[in-house]
Amino acid sequence: MAITETRSLPPQFVEDLGKDYATQLTGLTSQALDTTKFQPMVAGQDQAQTDAYNLATTQGQGIGAYAPYLTQAGAYGTAAAGLSGPTAYSSFMSPYQQDVIDATMSEYDTQAAKGITGIGLDAAKSGNLGGGREGVMRSEYQNKSDLNRALLQSGMLQQGFQNAQQAANTAFGQQQQLGADQQRMAQLVPNLYGSDVATLQQAGTGQQLQEQQILDQQREANRLAAYEPYERLGYMGAGMGNVMGGAMGQYQSQVTPNQSPLQQAMGIASLGLGAYKGFKDFA
Repeated sequence: MAITETRSLPPQFVEDLGKDYATQLTGLTSQALDTTKFQPMVAGQDQAQTDAYNLATTQGQGIGAYAPYLTQAGAYGTAAAGLSGPTAYSSFMSPYQQDVIDATMSEYDTQAAKGITGIGLDAAKSGNLGGGREGVMRSEYQNKSDLNRALLQSGMLQQGFQNAQQAANTAFGQQQQLGADQQRMAQLVPNLYGSDVATLQQAGTGQQLQEQQILDQQREANRLAAYEPYERLGYMGAGMGNVMGGAMGQYQSQVTPNQSPLQQAMGIASLGLGAYKGFKDFA
């Protein structure tokens, strides 16, 4: 009875490649893949963005930047209202006006008395002292002097009032103007702060996007580097499959005790047919 054993064996160099591939694959898969180097990363906030946030949220700057100006505008408005009443001029009257009037009137009275004295001297020279003519002249002089005195005093009072009234009106206009200026500042300052915030935010966002691109590129480079050994072994395995599929040969052994010539001939034919088929498949 004949025993025939047929095995498909790769060439030695293919077997050596397979062993090397298995060794590399075992070593690579025996350790967990370190994915920490290509985890998603987010670029931090740029300094300009931080400055924009601080500027926008700091009390008295971005937030409430208008408040001090509105407060001051209200104060000016209150001051202006106090200058619009019928007695507003009184606070602008000169504290020395009465002293000036008193000094002026005293000097006037001194000069008026000299005039009366002059009338008496003239009457004495003409021999009419104590006469009716002297009395008439004294009376006329005194009446005119009193009138002039009253006009002088009232004129000084009127001038003081007009000066005070003009000063009050000027101050009223100034307070109104200052209040209007503060209201405009209350609108302008927040706009200026807002413009600064927008400029800083835009610049910071641009820098952050650039930093994010750098991080993304680095992450992708780390990912490719981490998977490179696996891809290399994958290509190697695919190539070995092609090599093994084309280079496999057949090895056939046969043990035939006490074969007859016919059996030997049939065995040789069978071996030849198998070899031809293997060669054909390989080709």
